[in-house]
Amino acid sequence: MEPVVLTTSEALNRAKEQGLDLVEITAKADPPVVKILDYKKFLYDQKKKQKQIKSNAQKVVVKEIRFGPNTDEHDYAFKLKHARKFIEEGSKLKAYVMFKGRTIIYKEKGEILLLKMAQELEDIAKVEQLPKQEGKRMIMFLAPKPNKK
Repeated sequence: MEPVVLTTSEALNRAKEQGLDLVEITAKADPPVVKILDYKKFLYDQKKKQKQIKSNAQKVVVKEIRFGPNTDEHDYAFKLKHARKFIEEGSKLKAYVMFKGRTIIYKEKGEILLLKMAQELEDIAKVEQLPKQEGKRMIMFLAPKPNKK
């Protein structure tokens, strides 16, 4: 459809004749760009498009796994298996070592535990944040590696 240049009153009259609304598309243009259409339907379509875009967006899920500084091998293996499952599902993983009371003196053990986990999961995950002490916790983030196609 060819664009038509009309005065404001002519455009309003045409819109009234058709029982539609005059909607301003671009105000900064000279003359302003307007369209004759049903405004309620226009808003409905805009909402529908936004909803579609929102539903197509990927949602990031963060799963947490908690260790103590003196976690033994069996518990570590059990939690590693769960971590592997979470990463394979496509979730990000927040692994942390919680230091209670005087266990804060075992910071090195906590860091070694988290780095060991990162090393064992390096085939399917990449480290987003190396182990970092935050108060009574040492936190590390892992994310699934992107699939190569």
